[in-house]
Amino acid sequence: MLLRAMWRHSVRLRGAKRLYVGFSTAARTRSCCGTPGKTWVRPSGFDTGVKTYNSLTKQKEPLILAREGVATWYSCGPTVYDHAHLGHACSYVRFDILQRILSRMFGVTVIHAMVITDIDDKIIKRSWEENVSSAFLSRMYEDEFKKDMLSLKVIPPAVYLRVTENVHHIVAFIEGIIRNGHAYATKEGDVYFDIQSIGDRYGRFVGAVESQGETGSSNKCDPRDFALWKPSKPQEPYWESPWGRGRPGWHIECSTVASRVFGRQLDIHSGGIDLAFPHHENEIAQSEAYHQCGQWANYFLHSGHLHLKGSTEKMSKSLKNYITIKDFLQSYSANEFRMFCLLAKYRSAIDYSDSSMAEARTCLETISNFIHAVQAYVTGQLQCSPVQEEVLWERLAETKSSTLKALADDFDTPRAVSALMNLVYHGNRQLQPVSTCGGAAHSSAVFGAIVTYIRDVLDVFGVDLLHSQDAGALGHGGNLHAVVEQLTRFRSEVRAFALTRQEDSSKKPALYPDRIPLLKACDTLRTDLAPLGVLIKDRGATSTWEIKERHLERNKNQEESS
Repeated sequence: MLLRAMWRHSVRLRGAKRLYVGFSTAARTRSCCGTPGKTWVRPSGFDTGVKTYNSLTKQKEPLILAREGVATWYSCGPTVYDHAHLGHACSYVRFDILQRILSRMFGVTVIHAMVITDIDDKIIKRSWEENVSSAFLSRMYEDEFKKDMLSLKVIPPAVYLRVTENVHHIVAFIEGIIRNGHAYATKEGDVYFDIQSIGDRYGRFVGAVESQGETGSSNKCDPRDFALWKPSKPQEPYWESPWGRGRPGWHIECSTVASRVFGRQLDIHSGGIDLAFPHHENEIAQSEAYHQCGQWANYFLHSGHLHLKGSTEKMSKSLKNYITIKDFLQSYSANEFRMFCLLAKYRSAIDYSDSSMAEARTCLETISNFIHAVQAYVTGQLQCSPVQEEVLWERLAETKSSTLKALADDFDTPRAVSALMNLVYHGNRQLQPVSTCGGAAHSSAVFGAIVTYIRDVLDVFGVDLLHSQDAGALGHGGNLHAVVEQLTRFRSEVRAFALTRQEDSSKKPALYPDRIPLLKACDTLRTDLAPLGVLIKDRGATSTWEIKERHLERNKNQEESS
C-alpha cells in the first residue's frame, strides 16, 4: 500500500526530478486539535477579557491564552540591509503599545521573541555594492535598528535570534517537513514545500489562492510551492546541508525560530499587513506540516501600512519614499510619534504628514499644559473659583471605565485617547483663573487623582511626558529649573508691582503711568524666553512656567551641528 501510494504521488509529480518523494495521506489529515481544513478553533485556556481582530477569522475574537497570565508572542524582525524607516517604526511602536496594554491593563506577561534576518538576497547584493562582508553589513544595520527602537522607547523582546546562528536548526526543521511528506528536493539542490500535500488548508489570508507564488526553479511541482532551502550561487555565503551547500528560504526562518522558543503552540503572531501573504501564509503551512497540528498560531495580528499623505503606496525602501527614524527624530520626539500612532487604530493604514504630526503634538501639549495648570493650582500659584469636585470625581470614574472598555475592544487607542482628552477638557473648565479667590478651599485631591490617572495611562502607552521633560531640562545644565523658578518669581513680583492701581475715590482705579514700562518689559521677557523653550503663562495676578522638551532638544542639535 505504501509503495502504491508513493507511485501514484510520483506520477502526479512526474517531471519534477525529485531526489525525495514522500507523501502520507494520514499526515495530510492529521491534526493536533482534530479539525483539518481552514476552520479556526477557539483555544481553551485563560480569557484575558480582551477581544482582538484575528486575521485568521477576519473578525474580533476573545483573546484566550494557553497559560493563565502569560502570552507567547512572536513577531517578524527586520531584514538588516539598510536604515530602518518610519514604516518599520510604525509597526513596531504599535505592537509595543499593544504589548504594554496587555501587560499593564490586563495583567498579562508577554514573552516576546523576534528573529533578525541577517542573510538574504538584499543583504548579499548590498554587501557586494559596499564591498564588505554580508556579516559585517547585517551586524551594522542590526545595531542601528536596535538603537532606533530604544530611541522610540520600544521595549526589546525577551530574545532576539539571528538566522545565521540558527541554520542548523532550520536544516533539521526542513528535514522534519520532508519526513512528514510535505516537501521535496530537486537535484539542483532546492527544497520546496509541497502545497498540494496540504490540500485546501492553504489560503488562510486574502489573495493566497489567486497568487502565483514566488519565482524559483522551473522544477517546482506547483507554481505556489515555495523555497525552504536554495543552493548558493558562486561567491554567496553558504551552509552545508543534506541537499548541498546553500542557505534558508525566507519563510522557514520564522517557523524554526518560533518553534525553538515556544514549541508547537503559539498564542500570538504579529507583523505588518504586507507580510500576511505570502510570508505568514507560508509560515502557517510549514509549521503545521512540521508539528502535524491543525492550528499552530491561535491569533495573527496585522498592523496597517504607513503612507506619506497623498500617496496610496506604503512607505518602503524599494520605492525610495521613506524617512529614516534618525532623520525623523531631528524634528519630532518619540512621545510625539507614539501619540501619532495612538490616534489611529493599529490595524488601519495611517497617513504621515506635518499636519498629522502637528495634531499629535497638540494633544501632548494640551495634556502637558493641563498638568502644569493643576500643579500651579495645587501650589497656590493659580487662583480659581470654587471647583465642582463631585462633577470631576464622576468624570474621572467615567473616563476610567470608558478607557478600559476601549482598550479591551481590539486595543482601541483612539477612543481611549479621546476619553483622556475629554477628561482634560472638563478639568480645564474648572481651572479658570480669577484675580481673587475669596479664600475658597483648594480641591487638590480630585485634581491630584486626575493627573495621576493621566500619567499612568500615558505611561502604559509608553509616553513619559513629565519625566522626559525633567530629564531633558536637567541634562542641559542641571540647575535650569531652579534658575527659571527664580527668574519667574522675580518677574512676578515686578509685574505685581506694575499692576498695582492708584487708589483715587474720584476716579476709576488705574495703573501708575510710570510703572507701565515695567509691565511691557515683563511681556517682552516672556516673549523672548518662549523660543528658548521656557513658556511663562500669566494667570490673573500670578504666573506659572514650564520647559518644553523639544525646544531644548532642537537647541542641543543645533549646538552639536555647529
